[in-house]
Amino acid sequence: MPAIVLPPSPFSPPKGLFSWRPYWAKRFGPAPFLPMSRAEMDNLGWDSCDVILVTGDAYIDHPSFGMALIGRLLEAQGFRVGIISQPDWRSAEAFRTLGRPNLYFGVTAGNMDSMVNRYTADRRIRTDDAYTPDAEAGRRPDHAAVVYAQRCREAFPGSVVVMGSIEASLRRIAHYDYWSDTVRRSALADAKADLLVYGNAERALVEITHRLGLGEAIDTIRDLRGTAYLTPRGALAGRGWVEVDSTSFDLPRTVEPIQSPYEDLAPVRIDPQTRLARAAGQQRIELRRAARSHSVVRLPSYEAVREDRVLYAHASRTLHLESNPGNARALVQAHGERDVWLNPPPLPLSTPELDAVYALPFQRQPHPAYAKARIPAYEMIRFSVSIMRGCFGGCTFCSITEHEGRIIQSRSEESILREVEEIRDRTPGFTGIISDLGGPTANMYRLACRDRTIEQSCRRLSCVYPGVCENLNTDHSPLVQLYRKARALPGIKKVLIGSGLRYDLAVLAPDYVRELTKHHVGGYLKIAPEHTEKGPLSAMMKPGIGDYEKFKALFDRFSQAAGKEQYLIPYFIAAHPGTSIDDMVALALWLKRNNFRLDQVQTFLPTPMALATTMYHSQRNPLRPLKRDSAPIATERTGRGRRLHKAFLRYHDPANWPMLRDALKSIGRADLIGPGKKHLIPAHQPAGFVAAGGGQQRRNGLPRSRPRG
Repeated sequence: MPAIVLPPSPFSPPKGLFSWRPYWAKRFGPAPFLPMSRAEMDNLGWDSCDVILVTGDAYIDHPSFGMALIGRLLEAQGFRVGIISQPDWRSAEAFRTLGRPNLYFGVTAGNMDSMVNRYTADRRIRTDDAYTPDAEAGRRPDHAAVVYAQRCREAFPGSVVVMGSIEASLRRIAHYDYWSDTVRRSALADAKADLLVYGNAERALVEITHRLGLGEAIDTIRDLRGTAYLTPRGALAGRGWVEVDSTSFDLPRTVEPIQSPYEDLAPVRIDPQTRLARAAGQQRIELRRAARSHSVVRLPSYEAVREDRVLYAHASRTLHLESNPGNARALVQAHGERDVWLNPPPLPLSTPELDAVYALPFQRQPHPAYAKARIPAYEMIRFSVSIMRGCFGGCTFCSITEHEGRIIQSRSEESILREVEEIRDRTPGFTGIISDLGGPTANMYRLACRDRTIEQSCRRLSCVYPGVCENLNTDHSPLVQLYRKARALPGIKKVLIGSGLRYDLAVLAPDYVRELTKHHVGGYLKIAPEHTEKGPLSAMMKPGIGDYEKFKALFDRFSQAAGKEQYLIPYFIAAHPGTSIDDMVALALWLKRNNFRLDQVQTFLPTPMALATTMYHSQRNPLRPLKRDSAPIATERTGRGRRLHKAFLRYHDPANWPMLRDALKSIGRADLIGPGKKHLIPAHQPAGFVAAGGGQQRRNGLPRSRPRG
């Protein structure tokens, strides 16, 4: 049978992160801190910067902060990198501080979306900013990445602008913006940047920078995964792309059988005709894969999704289904006379690459320009270590998956232990306690699909919902071994786990729960059941409360065996799509039965691109194929209704009593008002409430819950 001839890939082949020939400026060596002023540049002997990174956060030279990580990575490639931190955006003057960059401005809002950073779920301006010296609020604009990009162009017309990090990632296509209650254009279209880099950006940014350094024009860099750019309508013609029209709802179609990834495990003795048929079938599969790599899915236009909420939900569903780098297709969405083109997601970094990134010469402290100012975000992470990236949980209210991906990228044990030793030896104020070994989820370290072929072809949105996938390796023993080695290091008194725990995975590994409970809980452990009822949990793609009960039983048993009094701190979300008043009543009764009196609670905050945000805006469920007559999903959108949902989580607060009494009467549940244990609230308003203007008394109980941003 003749060999199959595949068309060349439209994307540049992956190249090792540190395999590029260093840029000529490598001779300058690493800077003590990346410069934030001309004086610092002069001290380093620089006449200019090759790359200038503009960020909405304070500059902390630590791998937990995106601009420091990217800056040190590009510095290791030989480029001179400067930082403009929290510039005054009201004019272009602050953006001229370091001069014109030789290659480009790299723009980001910071480690958080600027709107989430500045506003609460009630659309009120926050009084502090954890990423700013002394937590000062108001140091960044709304939609900071867009504003910064515009100011860079104003400061130096004709300069190249590349935007990235979480705000750009989550706003890369037309998206619902909760704070204005509108569908906004892609941030790329508003910023008029040359490129948008989304997801884990290291590989793309290294290649962009080297290619620009070699003289390539920015408008020719169109073959990198994890990038988006603007192009004129009709640019597909003559480029070998096949456009798949998804501007309307999915229609019934022929379903092709999927070849089993275990086919090679069949008996070896196969007759020649069967062997030829299988070879031909494999060729067809390879041709389909090649065709897929040359296919681009056209989403409904910005104008269409702005006016049609059901089409918006369809576009959101399509984007999330094209999120696995092993099989994702390019996407294109019209914005007026131009298209926003999204190349497929970036390929994950290998463990050696991730190790090398974290081994860069970080000072692990804020820039000296901040003197003794306190930066809360730094205080939170300075004694913690990130051991992995990504999350395959797929919770619909969370945007981690859309930014970091579903494939877990884990550091090596040696790399993590080396960073623990660096904290011990170099971080001021260290008392011997590591505050966290974790990441987006504490216990996904080295967990992955058992078969690479299955992983590359999978289109599930979660590996753990509605149940843990049979193809997922759930072995926690590498994590247990890491914990043991970390706490055995000289000078380390205790290693705590501060990241949220995925308890439906933990119950499959009782030895892990025993190790965690005995050695790594400082009295309280964060855990996130989010709700108790099937309706909201299915909309969240979270496991049932039964898994929480199983974990709690293990936790209590192992705590008792260790002779420790320890508590779980549960997180719950109010007003999540799919939640009815009856659901909130049931949750409040569960809280009372279990003697939980939550102190601070969270109302659902619709963040850009999250599937739950799509539910909130469209009142449709994008977890299922959509049609014009798809059933709506219950969504509480009014301010009063959202406050009521939140009040049920704090049923014990005297200030909430009038609202809860009226609500229970209106839904026919006055039987829950009274003095008994079976009642939710008392018949009369309890003491402790002070009328408006006089403040109110808060009653606290254990365990208490903390907010999640």
